[in-house]
Amino acid sequence: MENIIIIGAGPAGISAALYAKRSNMDPLVIHNGIGALDKAEKIENYYGLEEPLSGKELYERGIAQARALGIRIMEAQMLGVRGFDPFEVVTTEGSFETRSIIFATGSKRMRPPIPGIKEMEGKGVSYCAVCDAFFYRGKDVAVLGNGDYALHEAEELANVAGNVTIFTDGKEPAFSRDHSIPLNTLKIQSIEGDELVTGIRLEEPAASEKAGTSEKSPEVPVSGVFVAVGTAGSADMARQMGAALSEKGNIKVDEDMATNIPGVYAAGDCTGGLLQVAKAVHEGALAGLSAVSFVRKNKKEDR
Repeated sequence: MENIIIIGAGPAGISAALYAKRSNMDPLVIHNGIGALDKAEKIENYYGLEEPLSGKELYERGIAQARALGIRIMEAQMLGVRGFDPFEVVTTEGSFETRSIIFATGSKRMRPPIPGIKEMEGKGVSYCAVCDAFFYRGKDVAVLGNGDYALHEAEELANVAGNVTIFTDGKEPAFSRDHSIPLNTLKIQSIEGDELVTGIRLEEPAASEKAGTSEKSPEVPVSGVFVAVGTAGSADMARQMGAALSEKGNIKVDEDMATNIPGVYAAGDCTGGLLQVAKAVHEGALAGLSAVSFVRKNKKEDR
């Protein structure tokens, strides 16, 4: 079993790992590649940089620094977190038990630009299968996405809902394993409903030939739409566990970067506020030290 698993290898995640390692812990860092730093062409407002660096260069330096200290870093796609004391971190490379978790994957909540999806949030559009599956017992539901995250959410729902279908919104399926969940690969035109979601309206393959006509495209009746586009971000996984989120969807933490779940911490962009490297490094350091204290305290209590 791991003592500390850090999800994310950006400034917050690597900072947490460095402080945990220097506190004589052996953290495991799990990441799925560079995040928001990839969009930073130049970083020049960070302490100690004589010359500007690109976000990619800073990211690679952080990874190299961690590896030089012997910190274990594994690349895998996060799918979710289960259980409590210990936690089970589920990835495309397997599952790992841990006493403590630090979320540091940034803010990745993705809302596709589909008409009706924003308006129906809380009325049948959800971003967490584990949280809301209970409300769709025996009902037909849709999962929106085309990767392993969507597949994971669909399989969670399949245990409770009536029928589950993955809608890829015209994108090619990109699953890493075989599965039996039905797929619909047509482009989505809109999410339908008034007080509650009633269905998904699709574009027909030959929709362009019918341009200018008043004929409506087919609608697939569903009671719920679960958005699982791209990969699971920190807020997605924290929400699955029952961690408190702010109105803006950020993970709520205290002054020690602790969430409302004992042993679970968060740092960086996923906590909101100033989205800067300086803040991420500061919060990562705090989260790393807090996780170390938590693990040590629990080990003493277990004796």
